Parts: sequence; C-alpha cells; structure tokens
Amino acid sequence: MQDSIMERFWSTSHISGGNAAYVEELYDTYLHNPNAVPEEWRNYFDQLPRVNGVLTQDTPHSVIRAQFEQLGKSRVRTVTVAGGSVSAEHEQKQIKVLQLISSYRFRGHQKAQLDPLGLMQRDPVPDLDLSFHGLTNADLDTVFSTGSLFIGKEEATLREIVEALEKTYCGHIGAEIMHITPLAEKQWLQQRFESVRSNPEFTKEQRLALLERLTAAEGLERHLDSKYPGTKRFGLEGGESFIPLVDALVKRAGTYGAKEIVLGMAHRGRLNALVNVFGKSPAELFAEFDGKRSLNTSGDVKYHSGFSSNVMTPGGELHMAMAFNPSHLEIVSPVVEGSVRARQDRRNDNSGAKVVPIVVHGDAAFAGQGVVMETFQMSQTRAYGTGGTLHIVINNQVGFTTNKREDSRSTEYCTDVAKMIETPIFHVNGDDPEAVLFIAQLAMDYRYEFKKDVVIDLVCYRRRGHNETDEPSATQPLMYQIIRSLKTTRTLYAEKLVAENLLSQAAADELTTNYRAALDRGENVASGLVSEPDRTLFVDWSPYIGHDWQTPANTGYELQSLQAAANKMCEIPDGVVLQKQVEKIYEDRRKMAAGALPLNWGMAETLAYATLIEQGYPVRMTGQDVGRGTFSHRHAVIHSQKDGNAYVPLQNMKADQPVFDLYDSYLSEEAVLAFEYGYSTTSPKGLVIWEAQFGDFANGAQVVIDQFITSGEHKWGRLSGLTMLLPHGYEGQGPEHSSARLERFMQLCAEHNIQVCVPSTPAQVFHMLRRQAVRPMRRPLVVMSPKSLLRHKLATSTLEELANGSFQNVITDASVDPSKVKRVILCSGKVYYTLLEERTARNLDNVALIRLEQLYPFPEKELTAALTPFKGINDIFWCQEEPMNQGAWYSSQHHMRHVVQQLYGRELYLDYVGRDASAAPACGYMSVHIEEEKRFVDKALSV
Repeated sequence: MQDSIMERFWSTSHISGGNAAYVEELYDTYLHNPNAVPEEWRNYFDQLPRVNGVLTQDTPHSVIRAQFEQLGKSRVRTVTVAGGSVSAEHEQKQIKVLQLISSYRFRGHQKAQLDPLGLMQRDPVPDLDLSFHGLTNADLDTVFSTGSLFIGKEEATLREIVEALEKTYCGHIGAEIMHITPLAEKQWLQQRFESVRSNPEFTKEQRLALLERLTAAEGLERHLDSKYPGTKRFGLEGGESFIPLVDALVKRAGTYGAKEIVLGMAHRGRLNALVNVFGKSPAELFAEFDGKRSLNTSGDVKYHSGFSSNVMTPGGELHMAMAFNPSHLEIVSPVVEGSVRARQDRRNDNSGAKVVPIVVHGDAAFAGQGVVMETFQMSQTRAYGTGGTLHIVINNQVGFTTNKREDSRSTEYCTDVAKMIETPIFHVNGDDPEAVLFIAQLAMDYRYEFKKDVVIDLVCYRRRGHNETDEPSATQPLMYQIIRSLKTTRTLYAEKLVAENLLSQAAADELTTNYRAALDRGENVASGLVSEPDRTLFVDWSPYIGHDWQTPANTGYELQSLQAAANKMCEIPDGVVLQKQVEKIYEDRRKMAAGALPLNWGMAETLAYATLIEQGYPVRMTGQDVGRGTFSHRHAVIHSQKDGNAYVPLQNMKADQPVFDLYDSYLSEEAVLAFEYGYSTTSPKGLVIWEAQFGDFANGAQVVIDQFITSGEHKWGRLSGLTMLLPHGYEGQGPEHSSARLERFMQLCAEHNIQVCVPSTPAQVFHMLRRQAVRPMRRPLVVMSPKSLLRHKLATSTLEELANGSFQNVITDASVDPSKVKRVILCSGKVYYTLLEERTARNLDNVALIRLEQLYPFPEKELTAALTPFKGINDIFWCQEEPMNQGAWYSSQHHMRHVVQQLYGRELYLDYVGRDASAAPACGYMSVHIEEEKRFVDKALSV
C-alpha cells in the first residue's frame, strides 16, 4: 500500500509540466505540515537526506535528489511520451532542476548584490551551485520543464533557467518570501518576481520622473549643507532613493482609492520627506534653521516635527500626515497604527483600503527595539489591525558608530524579526532606483491583495556621520574610504539615462539648477501638491481647541433616562446562558437600576459608558482582560455558558448607536498604550481608554507616558483625550501590584498638561468619565483606579448622585461638626475608608477627613472652600498609604501648604503621616503591611 500512489505516479507520467509543479507543491506542503500530504509521500519525504542534519525550510533543497536517484535506479526504463521518449536519467535530472529552482527561491537573496558599498559580508551559498544538485555544465543546454517557474515558457534549457533565476533572485533585489505559509501568497509573489526577472521595463516618463525625484532628494541636502554648514539635520545623503520610494508608495496607494496615508519615521531623511514628499514650504524650513519660533510652547527640534498636506494621485486627492516623533527610536510605530485605525474607524473602512500606514525605520533600531516586535504582533489582531503596514528600513549598515554584525544583532538581516508574522521582506540596493520603484509598487500591491504587512529593506549607506557634526571615519575608516570615492545615486542614474540617450547631460544638469532655484525662491517642490485641500479628508479639531479646565460640562443624567439606560444595559437575550457568579452580578445591577440596592463601582462605571452611548459619544476601551475586568467588576462582555459566544450589552443599547469597542489586548503595554494615544489624537469625540491590568504595568510604557502623553501638547500642539485607568491601592499584595506609581505622573505635571484623579466613590467615577467625553477640552486623564473599593461596603452611591451630581475635585467632610474639629486630615483614595472605619470605631468627632479627588490640576479653590468651615483646628496632616518618597506628598505639599497658609497663616504647618520612605513601592508580607497601616492610622487619629 505504501507505494501504490507513487507507483501509479511513476508508471503513468514523467516529471514535467504540471507533474513537476505537483511534486513541488507536495514537498512545500510537507515542509509546513507533514500531516497534510498523503502517507506514502510523507513517508517518502521523511527519508530524504538532511543538510547539516536538519530538513528545514531554510535548507530544504539538497532534498529530493538522492531519494529520486535511488528510486530512478530501481526503475531503469524509458517512458514513451508524445513526441519521443524521456529517459529515467533525464527524469532524475528534472527533479534536480526543480530542486535548484526551489533553492534560488529560498536562498537567492543571500547571493544578491544588495550593498552599494560592496562591504556586506556574505557567506557562500552552496545550494545555488549546479554541482550541489548533481548537475554539471554539460546539462546547461538540455531542455527541462520549468515546473512552476514563471518565465513565460513551460520548457527551457538549464542555461535559460539559471539565467532567469540569477536575474530574478540574485540581482539588486533579495526577496525573502519562502517563510510564508499560505501557498497562494508565495505563488503570487513568485509570479510577480519571475515574470519580469525582477527587472520590469519602465517607460521613459517613469524613468525621468525617478531622476527628478532623486535630483530633489540630493538637491535639498546639498542646499542645506551650503546654507547651514555643520548644522544637525540628519540628512538623507546615501539613501536618496527613499524619496522616490515613498513617492511611488503614495501614488500606488492612490490608484487603489486610498484617501489617507499616515507616515511615521525617526530622524534620518525626515526633513527631506517633509519638503519633497509632503510639500512643506522650504522657506518655512529655512526659518526653522534660523531659529524662528513657531509654537508658543517649548516646541521641538526640526527633525521631530510632523506635518500634513493633500496631494493628487492617479486615483484622486489623498491626505498625508507625518506623525510627530521624539528621539526614542521606533516608538512612533504603534502611534501611527493607532492614528490609522482611528481614521479607518471614522470612515467605516474595515478592510483598510482607505487609510494606509507607512512606518520608516533605521536598521539598528529595527533589530534592537522591542516595540518593533510588539507592533508586528498587533498587526493581525481585532483590536489593532490596520489592513497591512508598509515598513521601510533605511538601512545605513551602521547604527551610530556600531556596524559589526556580531555587535548590532544576532540575526543575518536587521529585518529578521518581521518573519514572526510571515511578512514578505524585500531587500533592495538603494543605488538602483528602478529596482526600488519596482519593489515599492509590488509592496503596495501585496498589501492590498493580502491585507498584510510588507517590509522593504532599502540597503544604502550614510554619506556623513550619525549627524552632520560627527566624523565617521574615526570609527568606520574603511567604510568611509569607499563612501568618499563613491558617486551619488542621482549621479549614477543620470549617467545611465544619458548613456541610453533618454536625455542629454545638459538636461540632467538643468534639473539640478531648476530645483535649487525653486528652493531659493522658497517655492513648494513636492509633486502633486493640492493648494486648496479637501477638508473632508481629515478630522476637524476646531470644536476642541481653546478650552481650559473651567469649561463647563453637564455630566448629570435625567433620573428616568438613567434608569432606562441601566435596565437596557442589563438585558440579556434568550439563549445566552450566564455563568453563576455573572448572573448574580446582573441580578444585582437590575436591583440597583430599580433603586433597591446602592450602586457599586462596576455599575456606575458601566452606566457612564451606557449614557455616553445614548448621547452619541463613541467609546473605545482596550487593555489586558478589560472585558471582564482584572478584578471581575466589569463583566461588560458576557460569555454564554451554552456555546462560548460573546455578547456585549453596551453594543446593543439602541439602533444606529455609536460604537462601543471593547477589546482584551495582547500582553503588551508599550505598543498598546502608544496605539491608543495615536488613536486619541485622531479621534477627538468620545472616550478612548486604556486600562492597565495592574497599575505598575504602566512601567513598561513609560516612554509613551513621558514623550507623548504628558508632553505631546507642549512640544507639538497635539491634543489627546486619552484616559488611563491604573489600578492602585495597598492591600498587602506585595511591591509589584500595589502602586501605579502616582509619584511619577505627579512629577510630570506642569502647565496643566494632564489630569490626575483618584476617585473614591462610584458617583465620582461616573461623572469623571462622562466629563472626559462631554467637556470639549481634550487632555489626557490619568486615574488611580481602585481595587478593593470595587466591592467596599462603604464605597457606594445612589442613582440620584449620578443623575444630579457632578465630579467633585475635593470632597469635604459633612459628617462632623466643624466647631468640634481639632484636626483635619487630607487624603486621597482608599486610605480615606481605612481612616473612616477607624475613626468610627474610636467614636471620634474631632477629626475631619477631606478627600482630594483631583490631584492635578491642583484644586486650590475647592480645597480652600472645604477647609474654611474648620476654623478652630490645632493641626493638619496629609495622610497617604504610599511610602513618603512616593505617592503625592513630595509633588503636592507646596500646593496644600499654600492653601493652609492663606487660611490659617503661619500658625499651622501641614505635616505628613504615612509610611516611611522606601526603595520598594510596598512590602511583600501581609503581617508587615498590617503593622505599617496600623501604625500610621493610629498616628493620624491620635488627637
């Protein structure tokens, strides 16, 4: 039985045409999934010899040779076919030819001429030699079937086959495509490369346009060098092909009907792209070099700036936005993805056809920064997918001063991380502009065909050092000996076109002269720039500009409408079977809606979302386990115990409601928070929320917090209404999950850049979340979100407090007689309830507890009003459960002392009570936790 299929195969056909392709496909399928091929073939492939002991996709095609030889020897015969006969020996060699073809597809990129400098260290590729496959030069004129090789003929001499393979896979393009599992994708890519030998014929107009774009790229750098010598600009010299590359991507996306492109990149080439692709005025750029101030804030350096414009493409007008970017390399990548997703959601562009992300990387950063992996990992997820991203690596072959491969990475290419999502990787020699143009078009076509990421590795060099003030030969002497003698990409291409009589040398020189003259006149030099852009292509932020902290917002909600919304969000369709504990939660919520139970935290929070949806505000919320909630308080997503299907009541509030998107994120903080920041900067209406599983998880996203969330408005004028929910509270659970590092956020507070709130009641969280959406001011909201308060018996509210109340920045103590009070304790968050319970147990009536619910912007007026009734006090304390060097004490004491001095003069001094300073956020032993808490509570209440 084992040989039955193979016997019939051998006895009825010879290996050519469709049969050759059949064997190739069988073997390819076996490599990815051995169980997917018939048992006879699986057993056969299992016995194939290994290269270095391993049969893998990277070295698979030493492969069928030996076994087919053995098989052929046992069947010494001649097979008669139409037109003649084919010997068994020829059939054996036919198999070897198929192996050779496959080897080129797998490994041709390792022989490709990718480096303009000729310095790239390349190991020999033995399986691209004829002898490796048992073929010789004597076979070069023998005709073989081409199998699935797309070269326009079914049969060709071995010489023709090798020439086609060399041109296709070993020229100025190195294609890594065979790690991709879906056969359809591989065959599509093979057809695109092989049908034109990776060298399509471009029209005269296209080639002259390429030269014009190269002239612009080189011209700007030379102009800036002569005008501002020695000034940092992170120029593009050596990588000028980047400009026609991006230009081609934009035009190709336009032909597919794209309406927006968002581009993110770090420093190198940024100014060139701003002027030559996005159409930034050269005069404006020169003014920045002259030190002109453009924002009434801190501003930022030139090579961090963003920009937007509209250009005309073959498919119509298209809006382009370049993201603002700090010096932290690669962090802009997920920000771009978030901005793109927001634009796609606004357009109901579920496939990503209308909005395209392009992210530009440096080679060292691409290999070294973990956020690259995190961004790739999000690419095919429900919450973060954008229909495929074009990744361009400007591969300088050196990172700052590090260019030894063994120092800069552990992989062959800087792009190898991209293989994790089976994206195609196209390496291309930057000194071959036509190869670059071909890859640009192919990459965009692939993105639209398969909705997946693509990586373009533009192998070039850095004509200068890391910046214009560096001397690169100090660390790369050999590299820069070559670079100094190398003609520029533009010069090489111009000489090529002149040699082919496509234009004269004088005409080529005139392009340079005309471009420089346009720069001198301060004219726009980008191609296709639209002078009067279609404003419907981008978001109107005008309703959200010019508002401050005092802008009023009605966060209340009419009682009957509130109850109706509460009942609606508790409706569960027939057939959805609730888990026992979840059913109890929803039963309680129905009682809360009827007023029979006080509202807990989960009910009030969910009601905030429900009422916003009723009023037309969209809500987006992501984070690890947000559907249920880390502490099981939310249960906004119900998983039917009958079939496992998910049901989201908040997505079913009414017909034509705004979106309520709720996604459990993958296990990332940095990329996910950056994504949500990018989303919020492009989606001003409604609520965008990221919840940390535990507050300290925000540590992993500190770059995003420092360089975007807290400073983006001041540096770049970028508004964001992002809300961060960070579980925080000391319950004896150890140093890692107690603190959301409130002190770090407080240290970043300045110029009213963010809001930091510590709500202590369900009503407060209801009004706080609604205020963030309803109030037109857009600034980030950082919430120290509770854990134990989610179910604390005292942390409850009434429907009336939700319906008629508002967010209180300060909550005074109305439960004591002010005339009896001798001590006031100021506090925030959970510690209030600890103090309250102990005060009640001690039956004290001379201590007042005042809560600061908003720590920043500091509520000076509200605190003054809350303290005013307590005129006869002897002392005043700030009490916190965090260690003294953490929490709000060091950053807020001067604000509180100012209020105390204004009210009481110098007779009263605000003092501290709480835990001692500590290197760790919290202790890890419950006994120590309890002892510490008892000590500072006792001190606080010992009047």
